[in-house]
Amino acid sequence: MSDFSIREIRTEDDAAVAGIIRSVMPEFGADGPGFAIHDPEVAAMSQAYVAPRHVYFVVEHQGTVMGGAGIAPLAGGDDTVCELRKMYFLPALRGKGAGAAMMQRCLDAARGFGFRRCYLETLYGMDGAQRLYERSGFTQIPAPLGSTGHFACDRYYLREL
Repeated sequence: MSDFSIREIRTEDDAAVAGIIRSVMPEFGADGPGFAIHDPEVAAMSQAYVAPRHVYFVVEHQGTVMGGAGIAPLAGGDDTVCELRKMYFLPALRGKGAGAAMMQRCLDAARGFGFRRCYLETLYGMDGAQRLYERSGFTQIPAPLGSTGHFACDRYYLREL
C-alpha cells in the first residue's frame, strides 16, 4: 500500500478521525482516564488545529482516511517545544511506510512553526510506534514534560529539531 497521501485535515474528516482514535486506542488498552481518547478535541479535530502553530494531517488511501497525526505547542511547556499529538493508524495502514511519511511531515511542520524540540507521550505495549519514534530520532526521557493531562501514559520521548 504505497498509494497513500497525506494532507491537512478538513471538517468532513472529523468523524473518520474520531472513529480511528476511538478504535485504535482501546486496542492498546488506552481507553481509561488519563488517555487522549477522552480529550474534547477528538470529536472535532479540524477545529482544534486551526490555532497558530497547530496542524493536523490525515493519511488517505483510495479516498478513505486511515490515520492521522498533529503538531501543537506543548501545553504547559515553553514556546520552543511542540508535541506530536494523536498519531494513530488503522491496522491495515501499519507497516506500510505511512508512519515514517507522517512523522516527516509533522516534523517539517514543527520546524516551519519555529519549534526547536518535539515531545510525545505513549505507553507500554505500543512497540511499533516506539520503534518508529526511535528511528525518527526521538530519545526516551524519564519523566513527562508540560501538562497534557495524559497522566496514564508511561513513556515519554523528546527530539531536537
